[in-house]
Amino acid sequence: MGRKEKKIKRQNITIADILRLMEDEDRPLLLREILQRLGLAKEERRPLRERMRDLADEGRVVKIRGNRYGLLAKMNLVSGRVRCHPDGYGFVIPEQEGEEDIFIGPRHLKEAMHGDRVVARVESIRKKGKEGRIIRILERKIRRIVGKFVKGKNYFYVIPEDEKILQEVFIPEGETKRARPNQIVVVEITQYPTDRARPEGRVTHILGYPGDPEIEPQIIIHKYDLPQRFSPSALKEAKALAADPSPQEYKNRVDLRDTPTFTIDGEKARDFDDAVSIEEEHDGGIKLYVSISDVSHYVKQGTSLDEEAYLRGTSIYFPDRAIPMFPPELSNEICCLHPRVDRLTLTVELKFDANGEARGYRFYPSIIHSSERLTYTIVKRILLDEDEELRERYQLLLPSLKRMAFLAQRLRQKRMERGTLDFDLPEPEVILDLQGETEEIIRSERNLAHQMIEEFMIAANEAVARFIEERNIPSIYRIHEPPSPEAIGKFQGFVSHLGYMMRKDPDHSPKELQRILTEAKGRPEEHVINHILLRSMKWAKYSSKNQGHFGLASEAYTHFTSPIRRYPDLMVHRLLKKVLANQETGVSEEELARKADHLSQRERVAMEAEREILDRYRVRFMKDKIGEEFSGVVSSVMPFGFFVELKDIFVEGLVRLTSLHDDYYHYHEDRYCLMGERTHKRFRVGDPVSVRVERVDLERRHIDFGLISNR
Repeated sequence: MGRKEKKIKRQNITIADILRLMEDEDRPLLLREILQRLGLAKEERRPLRERMRDLADEGRVVKIRGNRYGLLAKMNLVSGRVRCHPDGYGFVIPEQEGEEDIFIGPRHLKEAMHGDRVVARVESIRKKGKEGRIIRILERKIRRIVGKFVKGKNYFYVIPEDEKILQEVFIPEGETKRARPNQIVVVEITQYPTDRARPEGRVTHILGYPGDPEIEPQIIIHKYDLPQRFSPSALKEAKALAADPSPQEYKNRVDLRDTPTFTIDGEKARDFDDAVSIEEEHDGGIKLYVSISDVSHYVKQGTSLDEEAYLRGTSIYFPDRAIPMFPPELSNEICCLHPRVDRLTLTVELKFDANGEARGYRFYPSIIHSSERLTYTIVKRILLDEDEELRERYQLLLPSLKRMAFLAQRLRQKRMERGTLDFDLPEPEVILDLQGETEEIIRSERNLAHQMIEEFMIAANEAVARFIEERNIPSIYRIHEPPSPEAIGKFQGFVSHLGYMMRKDPDHSPKELQRILTEAKGRPEEHVINHILLRSMKWAKYSSKNQGHFGLASEAYTHFTSPIRRYPDLMVHRLLKKVLANQETGVSEEELARKADHLSQRERVAMEAEREILDRYRVRFMKDKIGEEFSGVVSSVMPFGFFVELKDIFVEGLVRLTSLHDDYYHYHEDRYCLMGERTHKRFRVGDPVSVRVERVDLERRHIDFGLISNR
């Protein structure tokens, strides 16, 4: 466990020993008292002081007046992250899972900023929950801020672009980089806020004026501290790699070049890391090949390419660009499974009987020669639309595509039977014009071709996870923990108001939840039930311990199929290849746990950045739509109003409670609705409504709707 397991010299005392001692005591202890109780000599005072400092920095103990140390839990203290609200208050989100958030009033936030890791004292427990104050900052999260440069009377300051950052940043004379008023700038914090002074900083980048569409990606890149360039050493390593594999590299690989193989991706995709093949066996069985780019052959552990990919964790995709995990020489060329060239791969060979029942798998390094680069649209037109021209053009692949469609449907059916949660929530796709402005926001299609690839990748990921787990080898898993009983209880209460009855299920099996989703299919409330259930779920993440994947109803799952754009997949490739070669993996569970935490965090950053850039494009798209009317559906209800998602253009806006003049409305949390005091009129999640665009605030990314009617 890294420094947490450091031992104090001579006596072999660990941090766990110190914590156990403090747990057994009924009061905070002096340093000399800890020495005495652990049986340490005076000369061990310095190492012990270092261990105690480590524990205090980590927020596992707290140092109080009189140089005494105590445990947080015994002193009504909690460590966690600060989440601020634009109205000036905040919450501490405890690190200990299952603990209730602590409300922090504006006066008690002190010098804490959004995202900081802190220690808070719980001072009261009321009907609405715990309230407290921040007593110590353990770790600062924000180091750079994006915001609007403003000139005061005799000074300069920056108003943070993120509303959750409550403090304006003072910019001393000489640190402005000649920024002009109203320009969007990036500020590096040089002095954090105190009780008596606001934060100070220096301007490092001038991004431009808010009206420029090019500024949106730059804001996100700097706000989330996303890497824009590869290091010179990583670029040098990438350029030194041979464009095509040499015959020497074919050795000890299964040659699949004569097996009809192809890729299926989106029209805009540039990094093809998975290819598929299928064969019918003599007894009517089916053999599916899922061949994944062998990135680990080119990117060796400890190289600059590897270290930079680990720090990035994942590729990030914006509507107008990608921020790749690897330089384009790898992601778009050497490791990309282009058609009509030889490529090194790692293959999962899956065997099924004629009815699609699994009957075995094996793994091996391979070499493939993809015959075609197909798209989801082309495959849909061949299989579903029966486009004669395309069927003629791809006649050699048609038997394979038909066989794949059959197998995918059987695999999907089996997943549904075991309880996989299939959320049918449309994804938005932003179409940009030549100037970078949003031209259209459309529903991203999910057809049979998407489902085929999805099923094959899930099957390959599960096979790899089972293979590694059966051998009890430390690895990294993709886990999804079950929702909390409280979350399921709330969901059960909500759907009961819509007429859906859930059976009591002590194991919280996903089967019962999938039954509700299936029953709601095609009904007006389908969207809202999907939406509310998704909110009830925990985040999927990476872990060194296999805890299963609740959403997929899978006992063992990992990520293996996208090593070009996800670092965990590259790690699993390396582990699998060592197992196949009967080599020691040389990695401990502690190291894997640390890496899993980092990679889960990088994934969250990528998801938040991708979500925010979509929100920004949506707001820009609506800026010239003021006064226009749209149909939509209530997507969420809050005490201050309700959000409406428009039906055709995937934009969400707020109908404020203050704009509803026909009654006094009250929020009913258990029913996800607002109800009129006199009229008993309800606004409930899933209700269809008609709205008018009243206001679009580009700076704050707010869209206000006025209600026309609810039907």
